[in-house]
Amino acid sequence: MKTTKSFLTEIAILAVLLAACRSAAPVAPTQTATEFFDPLNPPTATPTETLVPITPSAKIAQANVARDTHPSVPTEDLQALVQGNNAFAFDMYQSMREEDGNMVFSPYSISLALAMAYAGARGETEAQMADVLHFDLPQEKLHPAFNKLSLELDEVNDSAGTEETQEVQLEVTNSLWAQDSYSFRQEYLDTIALNYGTGIRLVDFINNYNPLLLEINSWVREQTKGKINGLLPEGALDDQTRMVLVNAVYFKADWLYNFIEHHDTWNEPFYLLDGTIVETPLMKRIMWGVSYAKGTGWQAIELPYYGFTTSMIIIVPDKENFTSFEDGFDVSVYNNILRFMKSRDVYLGLPKFKFGKNLSLVSQLSKMGITDAFEIGNADFSGMAETDELGIGNILHETHISVDEEGTEAVAATSVLMREVSGEPDLDIELIIDRPFIFVIRDTVNGQILFIGRVLNPLE
Repeated sequence: MKTTKSFLTEIAILAVLLAACRSAAPVAPTQTATEFFDPLNPPTATPTETLVPITPSAKIAQANVARDTHPSVPTEDLQALVQGNNAFAFDMYQSMREEDGNMVFSPYSISLALAMAYAGARGETEAQMADVLHFDLPQEKLHPAFNKLSLELDEVNDSAGTEETQEVQLEVTNSLWAQDSYSFRQEYLDTIALNYGTGIRLVDFINNYNPLLLEINSWVREQTKGKINGLLPEGALDDQTRMVLVNAVYFKADWLYNFIEHHDTWNEPFYLLDGTIVETPLMKRIMWGVSYAKGTGWQAIELPYYGFTTSMIIIVPDKENFTSFEDGFDVSVYNNILRFMKSRDVYLGLPKFKFGKNLSLVSQLSKMGITDAFEIGNADFSGMAETDELGIGNILHETHISVDEEGTEAVAATSVLMREVSGEPDLDIELIIDRPFIFVIRDTVNGQILFIGRVLNPLE
């Protein structure tokens, strides 16, 4: 990354942990695990049962199914997926806003991770997940649409130059770690390989769960450029683990208009919701020709990253109006704000902030309507394996974000455990963000929201 364009965003990482347990009597296999497929190294001849070691404990299996890198997905299907994902983002925001303080999470990562689990859901479990996640497409259309969206997000990358000189990097990667002696439905594994591009790593959780925890954390650390070092905490895996699905999203971009440290930044008052005033570093500059909107009780600005394919939208309710605005903040309000935006020259003051959140999503998703998936006996993941005793035990989500003169850095990790049992500047517009605000980081090509959150106190 050029030092003159070092304002960056790194969004990393949603990792899905699916720890599936089986009963004492093993399920008869429908197809052997050695026929699974590594899309990164597709076979050039008739596949065999030869396993290719990739780590001390993991092996790659081969089959006939490769990732579809040119999926035929109608535009309306892709739009329906993004609209549904974004609707879920605001539903989740409303559920999470009950937590105190600042907030940030990655709705795209959560949706993508749960989509891989959803591929194995059936019956009422499938219906509940579809309703809450706004998966309005049938399974046979949903997963190709996720594939298409991920591939188009990959195209956001600036292909010129080396990794150090790229102004934009956006990478979406997945991996699947499966118990080599356990029987998962071939149809499910093919769906994951075909649409999510993950190789099938055959491992022995029963006897090596502690070394595998280190291996998976190492894989995540590599995919996220060292930003997530311990996604799976000690004890997350045990001898009942049967599958781990991991998704990583890495985003790094320069602002189109960056700030200059010690030149554009001054300590200024920031007014908290309770009336307390804190002094916080405020970055200031004129933003030329950016999208801006003003409505009753709020202002909004869109800050583009280099290349105009990604941006951060900041929504600033008027003083003493934050709570009432947040009460009604949903996807329709968000879409209306986007429609109202027009190109203006704006004198902006943006506070630096840095914080993180650790959340368990089970209570939120349960309140939103996903209940059977968490109840052994009621959960139906029979599309994943031939068992009626497979369910989600916990969903953990960790996110960190930092915004300063050099850019925005954010990381997120989620684990899902499944268990059995221009012209002249118009300086009349001035937006000094000296009060709580909401932010959205999005892909501007399809409109997919990557991160969403709020800042109540930039010093937290």
